[in-house]
Amino acid sequence: MVKKWIQKTGMKKGALHNQLGISKEKDIPMNLLNKIISAKIGEVIKNPSKTGKKTIKTTALLKKRANLAKNLKKI
Repeated sequence: MVKKWIQKTGMKKGALHNQLGISKEKDIPMNLLNKIISAKIGEVIKNPSKTGKKTIKTTALLKKRANLAKNLKKI
């Protein structure tokens, strides 16, 4: 039996989309997620894709959300 663990985490739906300035209808590009994960905390990165904000300041919460999004995209 599959446990529904993701519903119990209390995540905010669409929080990563809001933080990146990308509408919820569009997918977040994988190259943007990889760039966020590889950046250091406090570093300002440039968005390699055309969607969303042009510059993004990397925070610990943003890195966690990007890492979760990358892992869930594989499923």
